[in-house]
Amino acid sequence: MLEIRCCCEHCNIDLPAASKAARICTFECTFCVGCVENVLQEVCPNCGAGFQPRPIRPAVNFINDNFLGKYPAATERFHRPVDLVKHAKLVTKVRAYWQSLSN
Repeated sequence: MLEIRCCCEHCNIDLPAASKAARICTFECTFCVGCVENVLQEVCPNCGAGFQPRPIRPAVNFINDNFLGKYPAATERFHRPVDLVKHAKLVTKVRAYWQSLSN
């Protein structure tokens, strides 16, 4: 089950459970859409994966107790600003890999 992390790891902006601005990778690294698009160039700095919009867990119990009341969002903040020089090298490596797959 997703933790629904509460902030962007890079800029530390709040990303509440219902935020449409949250983006996650396959390991649930969580960033805001602004950082993903403008800083990270769609590449996760922790694993090299891409990003998708984070699903929104319902705040209302529509069915089977699968809602925030029973499964609350995480409250621990993961604020780890990205080293942009290292990240630029990672982006180059990741893009070269994806390019090699399309040849």
